[in-house]
Parts: sequence; C-alpha cells; structure tokens
Amino acid sequence: MEEKSVLEKIAEANRPVTTGIDGRGIENWVTIYIMGRAYKVPADLTIMQAMEFAGYRFIRSCGCRAGFCGACATIYRKEGDYKLKGVLACQTRVEDGMYLVQIPFAPAEKATYDIDKESYNGAALLKYYPEIARCVSCNTCTKACPQDLKVMEYINAAVRGDFETVVEESFDCIQCGLCAIRCPAEIVHYNLAQLARRMYGKYGLVEEKNVKKRVEEIEGGKYEKEFKKVMGLSPDELKEVYVDQQKTREVY
Repeated sequence: MEEKSVLEKIAEANRPVTTGIDGRGIENWVTIYIMGRAYKVPADLTIMQAMEFAGYRFIRSCGCRAGFCGACATIYRKEGDYKLKGVLACQTRVEDGMYLVQIPFAPAEKATYDIDKESYNGAALLKYYPEIARCVSCNTCTKACPQDLKVMEYINAAVRGDFETVVEESFDCIQCGLCAIRCPAEIVHYNLAQLARRMYGKYGLVEEKNVKKRVEEIEGGKYEKEFKKVMGLSPDELKEVYVDQQKTREVY
C-alpha cells in the first residue's frame, strides 16, 4: 500500500474541521494546551487548524494561512522544557505537550524618512533606529525567528553600515514581530531592515539593463493589447487562465 504524503495526512486529519463530521476515523491524537486548558486534537493538524478543531474561531491573527503574512505568530513551550519557541501557527504542526500562547498585535514604531535626502551610509540607519547601538548580541531575536533568519547578524551588519549583508539576511522576513517582542534592547528589527533594503535598492544596486528595456517597452505600448485582453476577462475566465498557468509550471 502506497504511503500517504504529509499533505494528504493533514487533509484527512482536517476533515472534521472542514466538514463537521466526528473524529472516530482519526488514528493519532495529541494533547495540546491553549491558554492553559488541555485539548485532544488530531496529530497531523497545524496549530491553527488544531485550535479551530478545539472550537476557537479566528476573526483576526489568521491572515493568509500560507506562511507569508506573519499574522499568526505564536509562542509555545513543550512540557518539561523551559525554552520558549516562536513559530507561525499556520505552518507548524502540533506536538504532544505543547503549551500555546497566541501573541496579540504589538505596534512597533516605524520611522518616517525620505531616502532621497539621505546619504548612503550606516549613519542613516543609526539616525532613524539608534536603538541598534544598544544591541548586546544576545541572539534572542534569531532564536525567536520562525523563518530561521540570522537576525542578530544583520543587526550587527547594520551597525557597521553593511547594507548588502542586511539585505541578504533579512530578505525573507515576513515582519511577524516576534524578534521585536523578545528584544531587550527594544530594536524593531524588521523596520530597520526595510529601510536598509530600500536604500540598498536605490543606491547600492547597479541598474539592470533588462529592467530598463522592459519598462521602455511597457511605456511604448508593446503589451497594451495583452493588458486590455486580460482586463476584459470575467472572474471565471481569469480563474481558468490562472489554473492553466499553474499546470504548466515545473514542480520542484
């Protein structure tokens, strides 16, 4: 008998959530704790699905459900382990003995700036985010990151004025905020990285000739006919085009 894929197992375990049927056909169960209360849930569910299975209804902090928006940042401890772990609830499967705590939205200060008026050096980063000078290299930010980014390293690079390293190490940031919530120096890492990426894009990158050429083609009306065709499609026709495109993409 062919073994089921992980996605198939999750879909099967999630059936009671999506259809409302009972869980008598589910083989594997785990016990998790939500706000201190124990719940028995199917073992293959994500944290978000497990909370819904337990009866919680999400009206916020659920976002895209695909690991891109960062809205479902969650902190948990395992039974018998003192360490806090930060994850995205929509991407992490439950484990037996998880103690879960949903993180409420924590507003973080974002500096107002005009990069056209700033010099391309580390002084600009320190000017708008001086708290990075207080970094004690505790590495708490890196440990909290659900994307496994080297957050502390790009903060240290920012202090040095090394824009390229900040860009490379922060590129996959989804701005969930877990690093900032845990930081003893009160650094808002993702806002600092966003400023560095913007400045690097404007001043640090060599202009790509192909991009310039394509912009000139668009402005010259080369694709106007195709644009009008797409804009004239109905929602159902757009869905059909999208599905056809996905079928032709190579799957890795």
